[in-house]
Amino acid sequence: QVHLVESGGGLVQPGGSLRLSCAASGSIFSISAMGWYRQAPGKPRELVALITSGDSINYADSVKGRFTISISRDNAKNTVYLQMNSLKPEDTAVYHCNALISVVASRIPTNAWGQGTLVTVSS
Repeated sequence: QVHLVESGGGLVQPGGSLRLSCAASGSIFSISAMGWYRQAPGKPRELVALITSGDSINYADSVKGRFTISISRDNAKNTVYLQMNSLKPEDTAVYHCNALISVVASRIPTNAWGQGTLVTVSS
């Protein structure tokens, strides 16, 4: 069993900043990648940022230069962060943490999702 627990969403004014966190826990053998997706009302879910186990990073073009993804691998606890600066109204969405995780029992990589955290950018 694997759990992804997100925190850090909320309401912020345009130009403001927020930091999202996502902690992975459970019977984890390895994590190949962790990242953030978002889904705005009426739109499909889209990749925001992704970091691999080798620290390769990808960003959506719409957030490059404004968002920064990072990861902490401390005592086998993996936490991924998304620092969001210069927020715009179009960044409003539910942000979901995602991880490609191999559990101890099967060692087969599978996608795990967090419950989502709402980010609202509005004046």
